[in-house]
Amino acid sequence: MRPNPPLAAALTLLASGFVAGTTLLAKMLGTDTLGPALHPLQVSQGRFVFALMVFSTAALILRPQMTRPALPVHTLRVLFGWGGVSFMFAAAAFIPLSDATAISFLNPVVGMLLAIPFLGEKIGRVRVSAAVIALVGAMILLRPTPQAFQPAALLALGAALCLGAELVVIKRLSGREGAFQILLINNFIGTCIASAAAFAVWQMPTPAQWAALAGVGVLMASAQTCFIQAIRRADASFVSPFWYATLVFAALYDFLLFSVRPDAISLLGATIIVAGAGLLAWREARLRPVGPRPSAASPSGTAPMPPATPPPSRPER
Repeated sequence: MRPNPPLAAALTLLASGFVAGTTLLAKMLGTDTLGPALHPLQVSQGRFVFALMVFSTAALILRPQMTRPALPVHTLRVLFGWGGVSFMFAAAAFIPLSDATAISFLNPVVGMLLAIPFLGEKIGRVRVSAAVIALVGAMILLRPTPQAFQPAALLALGAALCLGAELVVIKRLSGREGAFQILLINNFIGTCIASAAAFAVWQMPTPAQWAALAGVGVLMASAQTCFIQAIRRADASFVSPFWYATLVFAALYDFLLFSVRPDAISLLGATIIVAGAGLLAWREARLRPVGPRPSAASPSGTAPMPPATPPPSRPER
């Protein structure tokens, strides 16, 4: 497919709007906005069930060629992705969407740190600096004082940890299977895991909640599809900065529906996290060969996938 950076940027912005929309709907489902609050595990189940319906329908129409999947790797990836989704949806019900989204942007930093022991990668001064900057921003958003500490922000931090671990597993799948096959299999396994976890807390949703649950799944499937189409048209290092528009969309949605305004601490912390993650993305772009790279498909969580850390094929200064 011919490169088309403007279209790739537009698709990434569209995907970021969809991703922020999933957290907005999760917040509405996790509060009493649409009826009695649903447990985050049930919301996570809805995300996987309805996304699976979307991809299954597409598979029946498109009939893509399938290869033998690495099911153990898929299962491990889905466990981390499901954990990240569940933590994120729980956080969205208690803290501003912009705060939860910003904290979840720590996932590339977590993935980079986990790649050291599990993938044998090495990091240099730039990557260490990026990690420190992002972590400082997270500490600001956590508000670690007795008067201002937000315990629910730890849920968003848990989401970042799970999604960062998912990035490491995604590298094991990258280039081995087709993106559509990965999305279909991951959503099937995710549906099984999420349904088993939600069994004990499941309650009958209201009609509005059913619509919102379907919206979570459809929006996430749409975001993943847009992401895949974007990186087919431009290098991942080009599209990754546009993912940070998710933070803008999250703050906008939160303001329009819940009249929540980000305070100075939220703005400062989010800016520092984005700066750290942006520095990491810039460094990865410098280390990666030019041209679009194969993708193992977008993560299951609400936070987008930045460029993955490349193998240590060249030294880092």
